[in-house]
Amino acid sequence: MTSISYVKQQHITRLCVRCGLLLMQYGAESAVVVDLCKRLGIALGMNSIECSLNFNAITLTTICDERCITTTRDTINQSINVNLLVQIQQIVNKTEATVDHNDLIDRTTLAFDELDKTVYPTWLVSVFVGASCAAFAYLNGGSWSITAVTFIAGMVAMFTRIYLSKHHFNPFITVIVTAFIASLIGATTYYFDIGNNADIAVASSVLLLVPSFPLINSLSDILKGYVNIGVGRAVFTYMLTLSACVGIVMALVLLRIQHWGF
Repeated sequence: MTSISYVKQQHITRLCVRCGLLLMQYGAESAVVVDLCKRLGIALGMNSIECSLNFNAITLTTICDERCITTTRDTINQSINVNLLVQIQQIVNKTEATVDHNDLIDRTTLAFDELDKTVYPTWLVSVFVGASCAAFAYLNGGSWSITAVTFIAGMVAMFTRIYLSKHHFNPFITVIVTAFIASLIGATTYYFDIGNNADIAVASSVLLLVPSFPLINSLSDILKGYVNIGVGRAVFTYMLTLSACVGIVMALVLLRIQHWGF
């Protein structure tokens, strides 16, 4: 194999850390991040790749011909996007399977530049989230009127959450406001005596705030040896849950509802 210049190694290092950043930002577990970064670097001609993850940063070192280049990048949490994670994995698989190494780095860089980051429209996501909350309410014995109120509460709450996230509000503040609005709309069933069980509407309206994906990732990280980032993700998940509880309690206190619960 021909010797790789320092400039080319820098390019490969930046490409590998870019891969890791995208994976972390869009919800990949730590084992997948480290594995894909190492595979990409080796496929591009490196002898070895060392990768260290923190909750909000990634440190990566490429080793080639006894020469090391280390870089550290901060990461920002984005919404979960499994489609993007699959695209990155496909790029790594294609890079590994490529026989012709001429311009391989440029082609891989172009593939990352052309990643499809499009998401569903806000209104469509809000409608389907509202429908899922309404379905949960119906399956738990709620009447059609309870189901309708839950649908409206879930839809409005999801629209609010997406709006606040796009404007870069603190994630905990976003969850508090979202839970408050969802509970406020759901709790109208108490005041107007709507349906057969108002508790179902309030409980189902905040279903969209359950942090299931991050919680599963945190447990997976801890079990696979990435204790630091796993604990960090777990604490972040518990803080999101606490924020949702704060928003619910604020709405119930504002409406002076003292008997909520099953």
